[in-house]
Amino acid sequence: MMTGSAPLPGDGPIAAAGDGRVMVLGVPFAVCSFERAVEHIGDMIDAARPRHLVLANAHTLNLAYDDPAYRRVLQTASLVLRDGVGVELAMRLAGQRPHHNFVGTDFVPHLLAALGRRELRVFLFGAEPGVADAAARALVRQAPNVRVVGTAAGRGAFARVVQLVRAARPHVLLVALGNPLQERWIHDNLARLGVPLSIGVGALFDYLAGRVRRAPGWMLQLRAEWLFRLVVEPRRLWRRYLMGNPRFVWRVFRSRRREQW
Repeated sequence: MMTGSAPLPGDGPIAAAGDGRVMVLGVPFAVCSFERAVEHIGDMIDAARPRHLVLANAHTLNLAYDDPAYRRVLQTASLVLRDGVGVELAMRLAGQRPHHNFVGTDFVPHLLAALGRRELRVFLFGAEPGVADAAARALVRQAPNVRVVGTAAGRGAFARVVQLVRAARPHVLLVALGNPLQERWIHDNLARLGVPLSIGVGALFDYLAGRVRRAPGWMLQLRAEWLFRLVVEPRRLWRRYLMGNPRFVWRVFRSRRREQW
């Protein structure tokens, strides 16, 4: 896990005082405030060139550690922001103050609302049939500057989705296919999509549509939402958390030891 204070990853240096980047298990994370991230992402949208924003947590990095091809997808993204306490731990071990925690469930609606001076055309792709439509209605309530220009379920012919997105010409594409599929799909289709900003958003549509409950406020304050998710969906998530979290911590500590030898 290499560290440093190089400019934030992306097409141009945007580091300011206290900003920078840190490498965690080979993936370059931007280290910045919410306001700085919004400013840079707004510039990316205004530039109107296809960009890929990744929100990565410990599970994302575990997948990338085991799959070099997926790791290269993350390494070539325009911007990678941390999501979760695991990556924060790794950053602190690297001597970097983590700044904002970009939890996708909260960050993406807040990001779109914060870009309110722009009327944003947004396309939602992923989740089960009907979920993206319900999520779109909830998203517009949270970010009135958003105009949803299309939705597509995460089933069927994905090649057709590229055509739908190109025809809709959104500023922002939200892809809810889960890791690693969503990042791979964006990476492989980025140029053909022609969307200024594409973001993999995991289970965001399920949360917006009310299909999955958020943890109670006190658990969010304790930063224990992962435990709530494990209790609610043990069969699906036990391996990710009970095996994946210790594996991630071990990999981070081993990486730090190697640096210091």
